[in-house]
Amino acid sequence: MDTSWMGAIEYVAAGFGIVSVWLSAKERLAAWPTAIVNVLLYVIVFRAQKLYADMGLQVIYAIISVYGWWHWARGGAGDTTLPVSRTPRRQLALLGGIAAAGSVALGLVLERWTDAALPWMDATLSATSLVAQWMLSRKLVENWLVWIALDVCYVGMLISKQLWPTAAQYAVFLVLAWIGWRNWRESLAAQPA
Repeated sequence: MDTSWMGAIEYVAAGFGIVSVWLSAKERLAAWPTAIVNVLLYVIVFRAQKLYADMGLQVIYAIISVYGWWHWARGGAGDTTLPVSRTPRRQLALLGGIAAAGSVALGLVLERWTDAALPWMDATLSATSLVAQWMLSRKLVENWLVWIALDVCYVGMLISKQLWPTAAQYAVFLVLAWIGWRNWRESLAAQPA
């Protein structure tokens, strides 16, 4: 691929990502198709930067986005819109374990069999992002807390790789995650008991 186009692809991908997260924070169904465009463009960007876990993560995000799109539209009682809910404590523990195990497994693969630039950070952020994305697709309010922590780490990693538009995107994601956390808690509080 001609790398002169990489900067333009990264800017367009970042734009779609910001729109997608903003729509998610507002509980808008259009978040999902914009997310699909975002992640497919980032497959190209992360491949060029040798961030293989993040590249593969984008493909899985596309699949989860299709699931989330359907689930938000029809996952509620009687095929209705899915409401925001809290994550049960046992499920939080299970999800934390999945993120940890995925981080170790992917980190070992990246360290041993690839020329990944930051194998352990890439693996940990990728595995935990999958958990957060699944939580988002289920409208679990705590997904935003996971995203806040991830976004802080992603900004640092992306700055280290000089992916300035994407680092800026993740800084915006950090703000949007806080807005999502606030909005979804209000949505949860407004639900009938």
